[in-house]
Amino acid sequence: MRRIIRAAELAPAAAGQTYIPAYKPRVLPVQTVTKSFIAGAVFGLGAVVAVGVAQSPSKTTPAGDGSELDTSMLYEMYPGTRSGELRQSPSGLWEVNQGDAFGYVTSDGRYMIQGDLIDLKTGESLTEARRDDVRRSLLADIGPQNMIVFPPPKGTPTKHVVNVFTDTTCGYCRKMHQEMADYHAQGIEVRYLFYPRRGPGSEPFKTAESVWCADNRNAAMTAAKANRPVPPMSCANPVMQHYIAGQRSGLRGTPMMVLEDGTSISGYLPAKALAQRIAAAGL
Repeated sequence: MRRIIRAAELAPAAAGQTYIPAYKPRVLPVQTVTKSFIAGAVFGLGAVVAVGVAQSPSKTTPAGDGSELDTSMLYEMYPGTRSGELRQSPSGLWEVNQGDAFGYVTSDGRYMIQGDLIDLKTGESLTEARRDDVRRSLLADIGPQNMIVFPPPKGTPTKHVVNVFTDTTCGYCRKMHQEMADYHAQGIEVRYLFYPRRGPGSEPFKTAESVWCADNRNAAMTAAKANRPVPPMSCANPVMQHYIAGQRSGLRGTPMMVLEDGTSISGYLPAKALAQRIAAAGL
């Protein structure tokens, strides 16, 4: 859910002034910002995976209000940054991101603030809203045809779709799968994406590929989640695409659910609690 600032997080300022956050963002010169800020959000693989080719950027990027960002220093420090990953935020600072890692840059390109951008008037995290956008875009790029889908049975209408990054060896992922009938009873369609936590080349990664390549993927997924052997198979598969999408979505553990609006839920939720969370989100 988008982060809302609570009263307990605010500290009174001097008399006659408004409330200000009790914490202050630390502003770092761009030269001191580690390159892992941009790359670390995308790569947790133990091996470098290319996610795009940098465009040949100009030295300035125009904004809708006529101002420009001096990007020469930014591109020098982050040569992999693409022009599409720069946009002006409502604050006037320039937003740069890869995956769920966000930073905000001054218009002269010299200073970057790492962290969430909060609208103090509304208490909304504008950065979290942008993370939702990123997750929706990643899932749209993959598409349900490249997921393993468990829809409610015939006669039970589908009310909601939940995308789930899963690992066949994860205890709570297995528990969720065992309760699939409960999710279906709530009208929830489950769309699985693979996130083998041990990474590419591991046995869980190979199992995920075998599940995808099986004649009956749903049955193979159920077998793997029940710790039953899945015959080794190989074919063109989206497992690496799923894995990278999980990295870029801010996944910290499995299962991770992504609702239709891009909101993420880390961890297991029983069916009724998930239905309540979906209703609370207005979906």
